Amino acid sequence: MNYAEREIDVRNSGVFQAPEGSPARARRMAISHQTISIFASWLDALIILAVSILGGVAYNLATFDTPGDIVKFSGFGIVVAVIFTGAGRIRDIYTLKELLNLKEQIIHVFTIWISLFLFITGLAFAMKIGADFSRGSTLTFAASGLVALLGARVGWRVFIAKGLTVHNFAGRRVALLVEKDASESANLTETLARHGLDLVQLYLLPSDQNDLVLRKVAISQVIEAARGSDVEEIIVGARPDNWLQMSESMADFRALPLPVTFIPLGPMSQLFNLASHTIGDTVAIELQRGPRTATEQFIKRTFDTIVAAAALLLLLPLLLLTAVAIKLDSSGPVIFRQRRCGFNGRPFYIFKFRTMTVMDDGPTIVPAQQNDARVTRIGSWLRRTSIDELPQLFNVLRGTMSIVGPRPHAMAHDLQFNGLVSNYAFRQHVKPGLSGWAQVNGCRGELRTVLDIERRIALDLWYIDNWNLLLDFKIMLMTVIEVLRGKNAY
Repeated sequence: MNYAEREIDVRNSGVFQAPEGSPARARRMAISHQTISIFASWLDALIILAVSILGGVAYNLATFDTPGDIVKFSGFGIVVAVIFTGAGRIRDIYTLKELLNLKEQIIHVFTIWISLFLFITGLAFAMKIGADFSRGSTLTFAASGLVALLGARVGWRVFIAKGLTVHNFAGRRVALLVEKDASESANLTETLARHGLDLVQLYLLPSDQNDLVLRKVAISQVIEAARGSDVEEIIVGARPDNWLQMSESMADFRALPLPVTFIPLGPMSQLFNLASHTIGDTVAIELQRGPRTATEQFIKRTFDTIVAAAALLLLLPLLLLTAVAIKLDSSGPVIFRQRRCGFNGRPFYIFKFRTMTVMDDGPTIVPAQQNDARVTRIGSWLRRTSIDELPQLFNVLRGTMSIVGPRPHAMAHDLQFNGLVSNYAFRQHVKPGLSGWAQVNGCRGELRTVLDIERRIALDLWYIDNWNLLLDFKIMLMTVIEVLRGKNAY
């Protein structure tokens, strides 16, 4: 086949343009991404202003039977709104792409909001104007404002996701050049549309990476069609297996004053999903993630402290009644302590309400079984309702545990399981938790076989690799449901 024949072959079978009737062409009166960004920032400002006024008025009415100084609440809200939205624009949290990423939105909102109030607190102290502001109304504003902003993020995620499915948003107009036999090609077009990109032209790139002539022909067609058109970006989806030859073909796109984006496909694309950083001029890919970043640790620790403190205050009557019931039911201490392994294998004593007649904490520990004679009368009920785990809230406040994380096992069981499951020690990359992803997915109670252990470890490791604050909230809600079910609790 000569050059001309190859060019005809590509034109006849390798190129497809989005037809006039496709969603990308048929859409009318769609909302632009820029409009969404502006509206999202203004909505945040209105939310902050409204919460500042309503929170201050509500607190003053409840405390002093007077609405307070509404002008002062309004002024404070405007200042906070300007700083918050300004910081948000600097961190690009208002783009449609970022509004779709709920995990990152929660992290950014939480970080900016907490940092903002820490800054305001420090500024008020330095300028000696703290007496002009009510601590109660300020704390009410801080707490309710954070909840409202996070709620808005959930609303934006749902609204934008639904809008993209019916093509209500006018995104960047792109031309896609993708390899014929790449298994991800079919999903790639859906992914682009789902994230607001307007696919106006679609071309099929020859799959033979060594056939430079055929590839150059295909690229020349893309350049010819894009020149003078309304295309704003060119996206190339291909396998990066032979990048040296591919880069020679990609250099032809310099003839266009348009951005060109490469999306890796195939098995090697997994490397691009891993976190990376630079060492000098060299790019380094993190094959295994280390402990959480300082920001993530701060968010996680703040979340743990707030939840644990609030839970202890709310559950204090239940804790006292449980302690009395244990003393009346059987002899022995109210609190059972046992050594467990925490972050990086550091030993600590876990606190639980005593539910058994024994206090095992040695090299051999027999786990509780169904109809176990060692379990006391009140202990059986405490274990079934998981009330026996509540003293671990003190472990959370001490920093040895988290609200959510892999459940810690007795040190004797750690040694046993570590010899059975190769990745068992990876669980110690984070702090253990009161509840975890494994527990809310059915892995609760006695471990009977190696398969039970492996499944629990696999779920724990998935949580470690995919942690985010929203996932912690989800696990907390699922924990309540799991406790009510009472499955495998004995």
